[in-house]
Amino acid sequence: MKIRLFNIANFKVDGGAMFGVVPKALWSRVYPSDDNNLIVLTLRSLIVETGGHVILVDTGWGDKQDEKFFRHIYLHGGEGLVEGLAAAGYKPEDITDVFLTHLHADHCGGCARKTPGGSGFEIVFPEAAYHVSRAQWDWASKNNIREEDSFLEENILPLLHSGRLNLVEEESELFKDFNVRMCYGHTPGLMIPVISYNGKTLVYTGDLIPTLAHIPLIWNMSYDIESLKTIEEKKQILEESLANNYILVFQHDGSTECCTVEMTPKGIRAKEKFRFEEI
Repeated sequence: MKIRLFNIANFKVDGGAMFGVVPKALWSRVYPSDDNNLIVLTLRSLIVETGGHVILVDTGWGDKQDEKFFRHIYLHGGEGLVEGLAAAGYKPEDITDVFLTHLHADHCGGCARKTPGGSGFEIVFPEAAYHVSRAQWDWASKNNIREEDSFLEENILPLLHSGRLNLVEEESELFKDFNVRMCYGHTPGLMIPVISYNGKTLVYTGDLIPTLAHIPLIWNMSYDIESLKTIEEKKQILEESLANNYILVFQHDGSTECCTVEMTPKGIRAKEKFRFEEI
């Protein structure tokens, strides 16, 4: 297996939204904000080669939307999507599978782009199968008032029209040493990759545990549809990680890429923090 982590881009969101009911006096000690209460997040993606597949996990915001859309996101830095793949030695045509943790715009927007002339949209990875959980697909297709700004037609319909959509029904080993965990608190059918690599187990925590600061059970995003489910799902993953020395890989943490966990008087917390390349 070959595996690579790269950052597509940085962006900013309201810190209060990212930490929900946790008071700013607490979260700002571990995740600082600017004068506008904005915090910097990353969009880290995984490239995994295993069993004859080249898998890309999540694709970032993409660039289809206009300046008004991105005005409140403050995209900056990062390697870019196609550029980050190129730095790792891949072209879009090399990707055999795009694994989407879910269909919120910052996770799937890079799957499609405007066609030349701007009259429509086309998929970016023409040889790839696009993997989404059936629960998430059905939920996103219905849409809802809480997530309508995240489930965008221009991101979702090109996947359907590509004829390359694969709906994942249940937890399974989707590829060799690449397992899928299903979660329902953040949004129904969020898929978490659990990957066996060189004798270690890596958990790409996605929006279940977006940053190291979200490890405490009640430190959760206001974006979560069902917070109590998020708490239970985090508890299960963290307890497994503690018992089996799993490595957590953070998609959105602006400073920490990975950590192990340990039990403390306050509950399960980060132990060793390190860069992905150290794995």
